[in-house]
Amino acid sequence: MKLLSLIALGILTMGCAKTADPLVVKMQTIRDQNTHDKQDQMIAHEKAKRLYGAVSMEERRQRLGQYYTVLWQLDSGADKEILFEYQQGKTGSLVKTMKRQLPTGSTSGKEEFTVIGDDYIQNGRILTWRISLISDGKTIASEQSYLWE
Repeated sequence: MKLLSLIALGILTMGCAKTADPLVVKMQTIRDQNTHDKQDQMIAHEKAKRLYGAVSMEERRQRLGQYYTVLWQLDSGADKEILFEYQQGKTGSLVKTMKRQLPTGSTSGKEEFTVIGDDYIQNGRILTWRISLISDGKTIASEQSYLWE
């Protein structure tokens, strides 16, 4: 009976084990300055965190937009970078890009890409996007929106 219990415990433990994704993308859009969202306290807290320190209405307006937080994990590779490609509503088919070089020797981290302020207000919201983790010139992992082609 003891052996059966140990085998069952081993199977359950293996079933719960999860390999870490090399790339995780978290998105948030702030469309207004209202931080008193009664529907969802987590959303209200995120908005308050992003708007913290912005005193004037213009400062708060410059923080409206879209935030992409990228959590990455990679075992090796000398040259590492994260590439963010996106299209906005008012720019037609133009694909814009942002890159972040990652520190040599680091194996994990967090990067943030933002389209906020005048860029967000004038060019519109992001309609489609792709974020890629690149190591030594090869794409290791990629996440994208449903509409990305």
